[in-house]
Amino acid sequence: MTLQQLRYVVEVATSGSITAAATKLFIAQPSLSKAVSELEAEMGITIFERSSRGVVPTEDGTRFLSYARQVVEQADLLEQQYKHGTPPRRVFAVSSQHYAFVVNAFAELVREYGRERYEFSLREGTTFGTIEDVRLQRSELGVLYRNNFNREVLTSAIRDAELRFEPLFCAREHVFVSRQNPLAQRTSVTLDDLRGYPRLSYDQGSRNSFYFAEEPHITEEVDKAIVVTDRATLFNLLIGLDGYTISSGILSSDLNGDDIVSVPLEGGGVMELGYVYQPKRPLSPLGESYLRHLSRYVRQYLDDGGSDGSN
Repeated sequence: MTLQQLRYVVEVATSGSITAAATKLFIAQPSLSKAVSELEAEMGITIFERSSRGVVPTEDGTRFLSYARQVVEQADLLEQQYKHGTPPRRVFAVSSQHYAFVVNAFAELVREYGRERYEFSLREGTTFGTIEDVRLQRSELGVLYRNNFNREVLTSAIRDAELRFEPLFCAREHVFVSRQNPLAQRTSVTLDDLRGYPRLSYDQGSRNSFYFAEEPHITEEVDKAIVVTDRATLFNLLIGLDGYTISSGILSSDLNGDDIVSVPLEGGGVMELGYVYQPKRPLSPLGESYLRHLSRYVRQYLDDGGSDGSN
């Protein structure tokens, strides 16, 4: 086993195909395929399942790639520190459901390391995609929520991915509406109050199960429903169509302006926000720093009068 072989399989996993990886590595596809096969034979495992659509890591391959990435990352740090005499490029990625506080913490992380060389990634996407990103190590952390409705299914999915869920905070369910919406002036709203307004929710792709929805009460029958894929579109439609969505209640005027307000949902439940990670892999200094920013931002919001599980 060589460092070059480890770099090869890491790139194959990242690219999703041997052909695409060969192009990025500037080597012939047959040579790369042979190198991967030789490594698999030496290790006595099958790292990738191959098909006409590309490659996917096997269960053994996922574990192997976890160690391979650590070795490659450490080797890169050594080379950058001593071979070229330049500071190492810091690499970090986080995946998440659509939450403004995740973006705020990410922005603070970038500001903290803004004078250094870095490559940071923030992926907002589906619930299952967030779990998969962490399982396949596309991201070090994944932020999502659990409640009484989805807890059993979501916990099972996290366990099957060999990840661990770590709670961050609890928040009472709130309704996001436009400041111009008649409901915006209410001290609280009920589900009945929302009837007649379009309900906005996020698309969950092929895993479009109620249990993977980002929005509580997604099983409620509504006459008007709109499904979107990104937060900017959802907020624009909240304003343009007097729609609503149900979430944690934490908004960011820095990112979203003052046109959206959060109203407590009367009789609503509690959302447990947390992050998933690989317990067999220690958090990197960047991961720990990101979590500090995340906790600090949420704590500041709650201290300023935001909602938590107690009110």
